[in-house]
Amino acid sequence: MDNIRAIRNDDDLAWAIAEVSAYFENQPELGTEEADRFDVLSALIAAYEDAHYPIEAPEPVELIKAHMEMFGRTQADLAVILGSRSRASEVLNKRRALTVEMIHRLHKAWNIPSDHLVEPYHLVGREREVA
Repeated sequence: MDNIRAIRNDDDLAWAIAEVSAYFENQPELGTEEADRFDVLSALIAAYEDAHYPIEAPEPVELIKAHMEMFGRTQADLAVILGSRSRASEVLNKRRALTVEMIHRLHKAWNIPSDHLVEPYHLVGREREVA
């Protein structure tokens, strides 16, 4: 695996991204030296980006909204899980906090990671976060 080096700064990152970009157009065959090079460079890129450009998980309500948009789900779909349209509306508008039961249902029905749903967030009209 020629020409692989540690990624220590953004210039190294740009180099590594340019190197792996070529593989998207012409994918190497599994088990080849080129495939191994792609895997190693991809791992180095991911490790550097995780350390220097972490992506914060969205707060729980934004996560639910993103999930709904990504999978074409509606507020009516959420209402089925939460028990009523008004409850779904209150949750989406941050007027009602998610309960443990709601979190469990969302995790079970939509496979949203429950550890992200239990994060604290602010409700509308409240000074403090809900946990």
